[in-house]
Amino acid sequence: MKRTDIWSKVGLLTLLVCLLAMTSCKDDLPGAIDSSANYTVLKSVKILNTGENGDVVIDGTVNEETKRVSFPRIDTLTNFSNLRFEAETSDGARLDQDAFEITFAEGASETTIVLKVTNEPRFREYLATLRLKVPVYGADFTKPTVYDYSANVLGNPAYEAFSGLATRGTGFDGEHVMIASRGGTGLHLLAVEDLKNNKINRIPLNTTGMDVGTFFWNMGAQVNGHTYVVNLSTGPTQAVRLYHWTNPAQAPKVIANILPANLPGAGARHGDNFSISLDEEGNGYAYWISAGSEVLRVQIQNYTEVIDQRAFSTAATYGQWSSFLQVPGTENFLLTSQTQPISVVNAVGSVGYTMPASALPLNVSDARVINFNGERYLLVVTVPRSAPQVGMLQVYNITRGDNISSALTSFAQLSEEARTPVFEHLLNGTPNGAPASQTSFHIEKDEEGRDEKLMIYGAVTDGGFAIIEFLLNVAED
Repeated sequence: MKRTDIWSKVGLLTLLVCLLAMTSCKDDLPGAIDSSANYTVLKSVKILNTGENGDVVIDGTVNEETKRVSFPRIDTLTNFSNLRFEAETSDGARLDQDAFEITFAEGASETTIVLKVTNEPRFREYLATLRLKVPVYGADFTKPTVYDYSANVLGNPAYEAFSGLATRGTGFDGEHVMIASRGGTGLHLLAVEDLKNNKINRIPLNTTGMDVGTFFWNMGAQVNGHTYVVNLSTGPTQAVRLYHWTNPAQAPKVIANILPANLPGAGARHGDNFSISLDEEGNGYAYWISAGSEVLRVQIQNYTEVIDQRAFSTAATYGQWSSFLQVPGTENFLLTSQTQPISVVNAVGSVGYTMPASALPLNVSDARVINFNGERYLLVVTVPRSAPQVGMLQVYNITRGDNISSALTSFAQLSEEARTPVFEHLLNGTPNGAPASQTSFHIEKDEEGRDEKLMIYGAVTDGGFAIIEFLLNVAED
């Protein structure tokens, strides 16, 4: 018994010595093990032959912690078939390869190569990013300025009007937010400058004469300083009214008063949604989509003059939480809802293109096209009708394509990973039974009429709203 114990102790001692020996000898193993960081360190690196004539030297910046190397942007006239690198390394080390043929994927302005520093038997790899010196466009979505009055834990608490399903209609034009609350806060405007300074100063809208509908006001919009509000009509003999203000203290002007029973093709319920698209002269269209497939449309000129009103039906049922918004500068519209994929249609709903259902979350709605600083974006808000849906404001880049149909087609053909938003912001994480949701945007321009700042807006019933600003995208070296 004693002999067995002695051998057990000897065996354990031998194993311990072997483990210690293995640990002490690990520096002699080949491969990417850096027992001494001095052996394979990339201290500095430069590219010797960039530029049109191959005579421009650019210095890289080495981040030893991340093992990454960045360079200033490279002239597109450079001969990329034989770029030569010169490096300062730790004693005895060298670049495994100092000449590279660099290629860029179609449409890409940057690529990454591996710089391998060797000092037999060790090596260390650095990822080097090369970027082309090309013009940059669009907005810088990496540096948003957020003014949040939503259920998101960031920023201010959700604006008090967004509770009890009371506020379903809102609007935004860069100067004011319009709130159509059926609760105690009522119809009012909020100045964007006040909101930027965390101030709530309600500007009440005069409601004289607003006495028709199951609810006298329910939805609305804010367009170029003009306020529009619509009632909720829940029967064919209950008028659908469109009200207009430029001065909130004055009584509104009724610019449309439609009795569905007198308009062939009209539905039985209108006012759960409202879409209006007007140009800078106040010319365009307003739409109400019923709970079925019926749509009311009025054509407007000079902001207040209705020159046509009609009803038609869509090819599919879009329902209450839907939208019908014009693509700026075109005769195309985006028809969306929380149950149908986005369709490109004309002014009377004829479908020209429908996105695959898998291309975007099916519950995106209030889709708008934004043209900003040479790029084209799709702005949407997701409708949180049932779990696990949330109210999310999202921006997608849809620049590629000659028109909106080809742009959405190109986007839908991207990989699932590539179809991610360039920006998103959570408004509400809790679904509700009446999640009317809105988007809007505003572009500020400089004195010469060039795009300078992009402002986007999103709101969700019982979720509140947020305004988010982005500056121009600029090339940084």
